[in-house]
Amino acid sequence: MTRLLLLAAGFLFFGCSDNGNPTAADLAIENVTVIDALGGTRANMRVVIDDGLILAVAPMAEPSAASSADAAPEANVIRDASGLFLIPGLWDMHVHFLYDEELTDIMAREFLHYGITSVRDTGGDIARLAALRAQLQESDAAPSVYYAGPLLDGRFVVYDGGDPGRPKLGTSVAQPAMARQQVQALKDQGADLIKIYELVAPDTYQALADAAREIDLPIASHVPLMMTADQAGPLADSMEHLRNIELACAANWQELLQTRQHLIAGFVEGRGFDLRRELHSLQRLPAIAAYDETRCDEVLQSLQQTIQVPTLRLNAVGYVAPYEREDWSAALARLPEAVQKRWQASADAMRDAAATADFTFAEWSLFLISRLQANGVPIGAGTDTPIGIGIPGYSLHTELELLVKAGLTPAQALYSETVTPAAFFHIEDQVGTIAPGMRADLLLLEADPLQDIANTRQISDVMIRGRWVQIP
Repeated sequence: MTRLLLLAAGFLFFGCSDNGNPTAADLAIENVTVIDALGGTRANMRVVIDDGLILAVAPMAEPSAASSADAAPEANVIRDASGLFLIPGLWDMHVHFLYDEELTDIMAREFLHYGITSVRDTGGDIARLAALRAQLQESDAAPSVYYAGPLLDGRFVVYDGGDPGRPKLGTSVAQPAMARQQVQALKDQGADLIKIYELVAPDTYQALADAAREIDLPIASHVPLMMTADQAGPLADSMEHLRNIELACAANWQELLQTRQHLIAGFVEGRGFDLRRELHSLQRLPAIAAYDETRCDEVLQSLQQTIQVPTLRLNAVGYVAPYEREDWSAALARLPEAVQKRWQASADAMRDAAATADFTFAEWSLFLISRLQANGVPIGAGTDTPIGIGIPGYSLHTELELLVKAGLTPAQALYSETVTPAAFFHIEDQVGTIAPGMRADLLLLEADPLQDIANTRQISDVMIRGRWVQIP
C-alpha cells in the first residue's frame, strides 16, 4: 500500500481553500475511473462526497458546461485521481475477532490497511463483540462491524472452550423450545444475524430459523451434520465453507446420512469438536469420490436464494499456500511477534507435509465454484480469518484470486465482496456501489481490478464514511 492519508477537519488537503465554502460539498475525487459491480467501468469521472455519503457521480464537465444546471456540486477539497481506479470498499463476510486474543485488538486496523471497510463476524461472545464495536465506532478510522454472537450449536458444542487452542465461540441450543428466547436475546444485545452450527438437531435448526425470521435477523449457517445442504440451505441466507455439501452431492447420500445420524445419536459423552472431526474424517472423502453431478445439480438448484461463502483460501491452505507468495513475509511482519512465530511454524509444518498431504477437499472446493455458477447460486467472499494462518485483510485478496482461479470473472469476484454482502443484510441501497446516496466507503487503486483481480492489492488510499484514513 503506497499511502493512506488522513483527512482532518480544517486541514488544507488536496487543494482546499483557506476558508472553505459552507455551501459546497466536503470533497470531490476528479479524473478518476469508477468501477463497481453494477455500474461497470466509467472513465474520467467526478465523484462528490458530503457528510459521509456520495452526493454525485458524473463525467468531468467540459469547461463550457461548468456553469450549467447539470454540473456536479462544488467541493471544498479536490483530489485529482488521474490514472487511479475508484471501487467500493471491500467486505470480508466471514471473520472471527475473538478467535485469537493476540489479534483481536489489531484486526480492525489490518482490515482497513487492506481496504476492507466492512466485516461480518460469524461467531464469538456477544458481550465482547458489542463492546468491541462500540469502541471502534468512536474512531473515525474503523471498519463497519456486523456480528452474530455465539455459534448456535446442539447438545454438544464444537467450540466449547475446552481446548486452549480453540476458544469458546459456541453455545448450546439443545432443544427447539430454547430457540426463540435465544434468538431474541441475541437481537437484544445487538446481533445483526445469527449463525447456526453443525451439531444442531434438525427440529432445533427449524425452530432457530423460524425465530430469526420472526424478528428479521438474517441467518448464516453451516450444514448441520444431521441434515443435507438441500434441507438446511433454503432456510438460511448464507452457508459457509462449502462444508457438508459433498455428502448431499454423493450418489449414496442417503446411506451416508443415515450412518452419520446413527453415530451422532450414539454419541453420549465427549467433546463436540471430536465428534465433528470424526464424522468429517470418516465421510468427506468417500462422499467426494461418490460425486453424482445430476444429484448435485438438484441440490445446488435448491440453494439459488442462499449465498455460499466458500472460504477457498482456508479450504485450500497448503494446496495454494499463502506462505509461498512473495508478499507473505511482509504481511506477516505486521502481526504481533508471538503470532508471527506461531504462524511461521505452522507454515513450515504445512510446507513439510505438502508432499504427502491429501488435497482432495481443496480441489473439490475449487471445482464446486463452477457448479455453483452453472446453477445460479450466489457467491460471497469471506476468509474465516484468522483461522488457518489467515492474515486479517490480506487473506481477502487471496480469496478473490482463488475465486477467479476457480472460474469467476474479476467483475463477478468484485460483486462477491461488495454487492453480495450488502444484499445479505438488505442494505444494498446504502453501501456496495458508487452512486448518489451510498455510504462513501471507497478505495483508490493504482491498477484496474477488472484486468487482474490481484490489482485489488494495489491500494493507493482508503476512505471510510467520507474520510481518508491513515493506517500505520
